[in-house]
Amino acid sequence: MITPTKQILTVNGGSSSIKFAVFKEGDFSSRSLYGHINRIGLPGTTLTFTDPGIHQSSSIPVNAISGSSVVDFLIDWLEKQPIFDRIRAVGHRIVQGMEHQGPAYITQELVNELHRICAYDPDHLPSEMKLIETFQKRHPHLLQVACFDTAFHRTMPRVAQLLPIPRRFDAKGIRRYGFHGLSYAYLLGELGRVAGLEAARNRLILAHLGSGASLSAVRDGRSIDTSMGFTPTGGLPMGTRPGDLDPGVAWYLMQSESLTPQQFNHLINHESGLLGVSETSSDMNDLLKQQSGDSRAAEAVELFCYQTRKWVGAFTAALGGLDTLVFSGGIGENAPEVRTRICNGLNFLGIDLDQQRNAANSPVISTDESRVAVRVIPTNEEVMIAQLVSQLLKD
Repeated sequence: MITPTKQILTVNGGSSSIKFAVFKEGDFSSRSLYGHINRIGLPGTTLTFTDPGIHQSSSIPVNAISGSSVVDFLIDWLEKQPIFDRIRAVGHRIVQGMEHQGPAYITQELVNELHRICAYDPDHLPSEMKLIETFQKRHPHLLQVACFDTAFHRTMPRVAQLLPIPRRFDAKGIRRYGFHGLSYAYLLGELGRVAGLEAARNRLILAHLGSGASLSAVRDGRSIDTSMGFTPTGGLPMGTRPGDLDPGVAWYLMQSESLTPQQFNHLINHESGLLGVSETSSDMNDLLKQQSGDSRAAEAVELFCYQTRKWVGAFTAALGGLDTLVFSGGIGENAPEVRTRICNGLNFLGIDLDQQRNAANSPVISTDESRVAVRVIPTNEEVMIAQLVSQLLKD
C-alpha cells in the first residue's frame, strides 16, 4: 500500500484577510488546495478556494463578525477537506520576528515572545497569534512553524538598523527591522533561477509594490537596507499607510486634534497613504482610472511614483551602483504606467525601459541596451513559507 504524501499547510494572516495554501512536502511546483478569506470585519466576508485535484473553484459567504470567529470558520472548513488528514505541519507568516534569522518551531516560549511584542505591529501580530493558538488548541499534534518577514533583513549592517533616538531604546529592540522578507527571499531565488546565480549576487533593488509596499537593496545575496523600518508603516506611501512621516506630525495631531495613541495608530494604518491623499480609494487601479478627472487621485498616483523613484535613487547610492531592478507585488506586477513613471528620469542610473515589453508585463521590460536589467517577477510568499517549513522538517 502506498502511503499518501504528507502535506504542508501555509497560512498568511493579515488584519483584513487570510491566505492559505496546501503543498505536497518536497514538491512546491503546484498547490493541492488554496484560497483566501477577504473583507474580514466588513460586510460581505467571503471564503474563495480552488481545489486543482477536482478542478473546482468556488466562493462561500463567511458567517462571522470578528477575526476570532473567522479563524474558527476557516479551520472548521479545512477540517472538512479530505486533504486535511494528510497535513503534517502548518507554516505561518509572522510579520515581526526580532532577532530570528530563520524559521522556528512554534513553542510556548515563542508564543510568549510574540505576545510580548504585539504592540510592535498591532495590525498584524494579534491576528497571526489567533491563528497559531487556535490551531494549537484544536490540533495540538500538528507541528507549527513561524516564518518571519524580518529574517531576510537580519543581514543589514548596523548603521541601516539604527534609529537616531536615545540609545536606551535600541537596547529595548526599537530599531529598523524591515518587512516583506518572505517575498524578497522568493524573488531572490527566482531571479537566480531565471537569470543565473551571478545575476542574483549582483547589486539589486527588489520592489514589492502592493497595498503594502517596500523596497530592499540587496548585494551578494544579502539585504543591506530596506525602506520599511520599525513597523510596516514606514517607507513608501501605501494603500492606507503614509510611509515615512515627520515625527512632529504625530505630536501636532495629538495636540491639535486631541488624538489618542489608538486613534493616531488607526489614522496612519487605515486612513492615510493613497486613500488619505485621494480621499476616494486605496486601490491603485481605481486611482489610475480616476486620475484624468480627479486631481486628488492624480496626486496620489504621482506621490507614490515620486517617492518610489527617490528610494530607487537612494538605494542605488547605498549599493554603489545598480545591476537589476525587480518589480513585484500587485502594483509592481500589473501596473505598467506606474513602472514607467517610477523609471522616468532614472536614465542616468542606466535604466531604459522598453515600452512595448513593459505594456505587456513581460519578464524583462528593459531594452537590450539598458545597463540595468529591469524585470517583473510575480512573488509567492506561500511557496517560500512551504520551502522554509520543509527545510526545517529535514533538519
